[in-house]
Amino acid sequence: MSLKYALLGFLNYQSCSGYDLKQLMDVSTSNFWHAKQSQIYTTLKKMEKDGLILSHVQSQESHPDRRVYQIVEAGKAYLGEWLAQPLITIEARKETLLLKLFFSAQISPQKILTELRIQRNLHQANLDKYQTTTKDVISQFSASPDMADDGQLWEATRRFGELYEEMFICWLDETIEVVKGWEV
Repeated sequence: MSLKYALLGFLNYQSCSGYDLKQLMDVSTSNFWHAKQSQIYTTLKKMEKDGLILSHVQSQESHPDRRVYQIVEAGKAYLGEWLAQPLITIEARKETLLLKLFFSAQISPQKILTELRIQRNLHQANLDKYQTTTKDVISQFSASPDMADDGQLWEATRRFGELYEEMFICWLDETIEVVKGWEV
């Protein structure tokens, strides 16, 4: 459901192809909202059928033609209504690592430590991305004065990703130390 709003939000800034939308998500909202390419195309088709966006085929000389989508007034109104509605609940999170860890006392500490260390490396890579690439992309896109407010909110969401990864790494380090204590 929320993918529709993410796509409308991006299209509210500029017309894009499905590929462009995926690339934009990967460098901006991926710390809190992501989608597979196939989900994006399926959702775009439904949104066009629902009258929220229009598309046209754009010819390219050195590449295959591409379908470009643009938001229409009905889509802007739909997005605006959603943005104006406050969230009054906390969405439940699903963390597969926590589920596995919860039931892992029966396996060897070494296997648990391997899992935790792999996850630590993955979260460190995400943290590095949020501190470099994502930060640079946000700075680039929000450089113009008419995008200053957008840039501040984009930076707030990037900072959330950075703090989340720092918290997760801290928790992983603590949990690794706990499990290492079992090996004595």
